[in-house]
Amino acid sequence: MTAYIALLRAVNVGGTGKLPMTDLKALCEGAGFARVRTYIASGNVVFASDLSETRVKAGLEARLADYAGKPVGVCVRTAAEMAQVLGANPFAGAPANRTVAIFLDDAPPKDAADKAVGRAADEAIALGAREIYVRYGEAGQGNSKLRIPAARAGTARNLNTVAKLAEMAAELDQTPPN
Repeated sequence: MTAYIALLRAVNVGGTGKLPMTDLKALCEGAGFARVRTYIASGNVVFASDLSETRVKAGLEARLADYAGKPVGVCVRTAAEMAQVLGANPFAGAPANRTVAIFLDDAPPKDAADKAVGRAADEAIALGAREIYVRYGEAGQGNSKLRIPAARAGTARNLNTVAKLAEMAAELDQTPPN
């Protein structure tokens, strides 16, 4: 079985997309995923499955659409991919709570950083494999005016969350099934 991390888009943020993590866990278990664990209430779930990433994503999105009555975007990574996202952080010296990885389904366009608008002088953008990294400045993410058109379909997690999810997935990858 492969350890996966699913990152839901726009769940339990700003009063939209309410989804209790107990319901998310039940949805994942209903999809046949094993050893399901959620992390904080923003739509992070770690589990094991024999399915491919494509089938995991499609199955979870279908169940979430039935639950929510509307599409809910999901980005999926393996334990190894999440560890690579963490290791490839180009802003490793910056505070992890002010640095995010925006997860995308595909590689970001090469001009994604160039097309960003509203960037403050102390903010930086770098492109990853299927991520866009952003280091926010003193104003923080909540007060930033930065808009990255290529990131619209993605979902962001700060590097503290990425580190915890990578750790949880690595533990799952090393734990034999029940």
